[in-house]
Amino acid sequence: MRFGPLALAEAEGALLAHSLQGASRRIAKGTRLTPADIDDLRAAGRSEVIAARMDPGDLHEDEAALRLAQAMAPDAAALGLRISGAGAGRVNLYATRPGITRVRAEQILAMNSVDPMISVATVPDYHRVDAEGMVATIKIIAYAVPEVHLAQAVTKAWAALQVLPVRYASATLIETRISEDTPPDKGRAAMAGRLDRMQMTLSPRVVVPHRAEEIAAALREAPGEVLFVLTGSATSDPADVAPEAVRLAGGAVTRFGMPVDPGNLLFLGHLGAKPVIGLPGCARSPALNGADWVLERVVCGMDVTSADIAAMGVGGLLKEIPTRPRPRRDGE
Repeated sequence: MRFGPLALAEAEGALLAHSLQGASRRIAKGTRLTPADIDDLRAAGRSEVIAARMDPGDLHEDEAALRLAQAMAPDAAALGLRISGAGAGRVNLYATRPGITRVRAEQILAMNSVDPMISVATVPDYHRVDAEGMVATIKIIAYAVPEVHLAQAVTKAWAALQVLPVRYASATLIETRISEDTPPDKGRAAMAGRLDRMQMTLSPRVVVPHRAEEIAAALREAPGEVLFVLTGSATSDPADVAPEAVRLAGGAVTRFGMPVDPGNLLFLGHLGAKPVIGLPGCARSPALNGADWVLERVVCGMDVTSADIAAMGVGGLLKEIPTRPRPRRDGE
C-alpha cells in the first residue's frame, strides 16, 4: 500500500485518508474515491488529496477484518458469539449469552505478531459477560493489509475465543445465625443480584442456627442445583463449622482459602453432584471479590480445582470494600 499526497487527476480508486468537504457534501475518511467524488473536491478548489492506494496483493481493511473475525468464530452461534458488520476496518465480536469467556492468549498473541496493522483486542480470560456484551474487536489499523499477512493471521485465529454458557438454573443460599435475635442477613440481596446476571434463580430463604448439624441438614434438603453457605460468623479454619457441615452431610471440601483479597475465607466443595461454595463475608457486598471468580466458573460448568484457585493470586489484590469489618491497614 502506498500512502501520501495524490493529484486529483490520479486519485480515482484511492482511499481518502482524511474526511474532506467537497463543493456539495462531505466525503468521509476511507471513501474509495469515484469520479463524482473527485469532481466535487475539484469544484471545492482542491487539487490534491492525502490518500492510500492499494497495491496488488493488498486486501481492503473491512474485508480483512471480517475474514479474521470469521476465523476467530468459525461457528459463531456454537461459540456463543455474534460477529458485527465491518466498518472503518473494524469488526466486533459480541456475546450472545451470559457466561464467561475463554480466551486462547497464545493465539491472540500470534495474530497480533504477524503485522502491526492487524490488531485483535479481547476482554480477559474468564471474564464474566452479559448477552450482547462486547468481547473482542478486530481492527485493521491502516486502510489495507497484504493478503498474505492476513492469511497468516487467519491460520492462527481458529476458535480463539468463546463464551461458556451458564449450566445451572437454580441455587440455594443457606444462611446461619449466631443467635435467635440476629436479624436476617443482608447478603441474600447481593447474591441474588449475582445470580440474576447469570440468569439463575435463588430458592426460598433458608436460615439455620450456626451449628454443623443444622447446616448439614439444610444442605441435604436444599433444592438448588448449586449450594452456597453464608455464615453469621466468619469461617476461619478448614475444620470450622461450615466446612465440617459439608462433610457431615456426606460431601467433601476440596479447597479452603484463596489468594484473592477480598475473598480469602472462601471454601469450595461438593455434595454429590452439587457444587458447594462457602462464601466469605465480603460476598455480602455486590462489589467484586474472590467469590465472584469461583462462582462464575462453577456455574458455567467448569471443574474448579485447588490449583485453579491458587493461580488466582496474580491479579487477586482487588479493590477494598469500604464496609469490611476488618479493612486492610499498614502493618496488619
